[in-house]
Amino acid sequence: MSLISVKVLFFASAREAAGNIASASVVLGSDEGTDTGALRAKLATLYPKLAPLVRDEENLTLALNEEYVPPGEVLGLKEGDVVALIPPISGG
Repeated sequence: MSLISVKVLFFASAREAAGNIASASVVLGSDEGTDTGALRAKLATLYPKLAPLVRDEENLTLALNEEYVPPGEVLGLKEGDVVALIPPISGG
């Protein structure tokens, strides 16, 4: 089994739901998948309060190495990647 570690950055409501942490290293294995879809599933398991947000692709944008991941698209991850969780921004 091959393992990779990616750094996850939490912003705004995603940070609050994850327990007010700014970032975490998440390990994914080939048995569970090493793509953005597998990362969403793993984050939902690791941080139950984050689950509703992280599973909602329309309301939580991912950025992989500072590039937005289009909604509905699943991209492969590799060792050392950085994924930011960007919830919707509100305000006026």
